Amino acid sequence: MSAALYRTAERERSSKRDAALIGFDLPSRLEATRPPEQRGFGREDVRLLVARRAAQDIEHRRFTDLPRLLDRGDVLVVNTSATLPASLEAQTLAGVPAELHLSTRDPAGGGDDPDGRWVVELRHAPARMRPERRPASTPWLDAPRGLVLRLAEGATARLLAPAVRPALAGIATRLWIAELSLPRPLPRYLARHGRPIRYGYLERDWPIAAYQTIFAETPGSAEMASAARPFSPELVARLVAQGIVFAPVTLHAGVASPEAHEPPAAECYEVPAETAGLVNLARRLGHRVIAVGTTAVRALETAADAGGTIHPATGWTTLVIDRDRRVHSVDGLVTGWHEPHASHLAILEAIAGRPLLEASYREAIASGYLWHEFGDSHLILP
Repeated sequence: MSAALYRTAERERSSKRDAALIGFDLPSRLEATRPPEQRGFGREDVRLLVARRAAQDIEHRRFTDLPRLLDRGDVLVVNTSATLPASLEAQTLAGVPAELHLSTRDPAGGGDDPDGRWVVELRHAPARMRPERRPASTPWLDAPRGLVLRLAEGATARLLAPAVRPALAGIATRLWIAELSLPRPLPRYLARHGRPIRYGYLERDWPIAAYQTIFAETPGSAEMASAARPFSPELVARLVAQGIVFAPVTLHAGVASPEAHEPPAAECYEVPAETAGLVNLARRLGHRVIAVGTTAVRALETAADAGGTIHPATGWTTLVIDRDRRVHSVDGLVTGWHEPHASHLAILEAIAGRPLLEASYREAIASGYLWHEFGDSHLILP
């Protein structure tokens, strides 16, 4: 099955499920192909579009202006998940080259080996060339159950079963449960043989350090929790000095779907008791709770009750936030710029409302904001 067919079918499914996800034409010139540091800037020097829900207005700022936009007592909820070098070179037993993207550990477990079963995405490998200039891979959508892949150092991965039920009859799933057989613990194996997942809009491979935020502590995300990338030590110090409170959560993000924007699969998360207490206290005192990234929203919403009170929680979340579901746990959001029809836009719409979100995206395109994980930022305030 071709990637184009998959993309068309998934878009058709998406339109039936949620016709309101906003669409727009994203010019290729607005795709950030490299990190700000490679463009002569600091991480915090990206642009920041500020959208205020009550006033329905938009303002152009820099990310370094964030301390001026927040008030003493406001809480920034940040994701402490660190990014894995989750892409592995592979080949079938017949010698066909492939890429294997690790997404999350198998939510159902399976065996005594904690590294043994993973949800994975299999992709066709690009043509061989210098690694740093390698083109991006494409989805491999017709792999058979039981396919064995050879990895470095004699390791193998066997596709056991689709990770989710196919969305449409005759349409294969991207994600598989795979059994990994490795010669060393997974973190050490990935450190030696893995590289960060990247997609076609990036001009080349970048080192794993480019995909870590200042808050990264616990390895587990296939893709970076990129909303927090512009925070620098100096900016955090300014925010803390102003009385802004940082509250950590952890959500290990799985692989996204740039070819067809599927809702997020199950992801492992933790909301510590200290964070639950900080968020609840801030709400009682009338301060704002601002999530840094949609991953932080998903973790908090999973741990929130119907009244918006946050409870300590850990486990796997299958929560999908759509435009009609009220968001109980946050008042605002720091985020990046998402692709047309991306499932993340449903979370943004639930927080900002449709008119303000559409206006923000129109203004960002007209003003030349940059997209994706190395691009500019978007702050949604009440």
